[in-house]
Amino acid sequence: MTQEDRLLKIKQMLKNEKHLRTRSLARYFNISFDTARRDVVRLTSTGQAVRVHGGLIAIDENEVPNFLTRNQIDSPIKIKMAQMARRFVHPNQCDFIGPSTTLKKLCELISGTDLQIVTNSIDNSLALMQTKLPSVRLLGGKIDKEHRFNYSVSSLDLLHRISFNTAFIGTSNVKDDGIYSAKMSDSELIKTACSRAKQVVVVAEKYKFDSENSSPYMSIPLNEIDVLVTDLPLPEKFQKNFSPKTQIISVLRK
Repeated sequence: MTQEDRLLKIKQMLKNEKHLRTRSLARYFNISFDTARRDVVRLTSTGQAVRVHGGLIAIDENEVPNFLTRNQIDSPIKIKMAQMARRFVHPNQCDFIGPSTTLKKLCELISGTDLQIVTNSIDNSLALMQTKLPSVRLLGGKIDKEHRFNYSVSSLDLLHRISFNTAFIGTSNVKDDGIYSAKMSDSELIKTACSRAKQVVVVAEKYKFDSENSSPYMSIPLNEIDVLVTDLPLPEKFQKNFSPKTQIISVLRK
């Protein structure tokens, strides 16, 4: 059984048992403890479960974990994805960076770079304030405390007057026709920012293609994505939904 098959099975088991121990997983799959531990790390480091002493516990798949919950996950995978996205940041440009724990790490990586960043993410702006450059414009409006972003109609109007080189976007769910958000206000801002960008870069782990969480608001259709940065290689059934021109980059091997 491959790791991918085991991870799917573990997620099914979590729906019933909620708490699984690493040693129990090793016995169940007849694998070494170290292999079982790597499975636990893979699930928890991508936010599909929560790691606890001796094992892991379930996350409610019908809910999108809030930003602070996701931000507490110290994920080397997110860092790798942020490093890949960093390749599309260039000096002397103007980019939009949306709310995302992975994109927060991107903001940390571009500190000191001479460019302009527009964002509605509180945490992105805090990460970018550590150095004089880049310059940062934080969009104003009502604060969504759970997901830590701002929204207002005036921010939408401002976005319509800005031309971006690249829009960097996160998502909580990827469906056959587009990327989706849990909040309508978030979706509207992302949609507008992408419409004003010459290039759209989306960061999304593979598990978000199978996620059952409640994210009903489409931000943009898949054929408007220029670059997708993900963790694991995508099966053909997912790749075929993108435009042939979309560059799909995975930072890990199977």
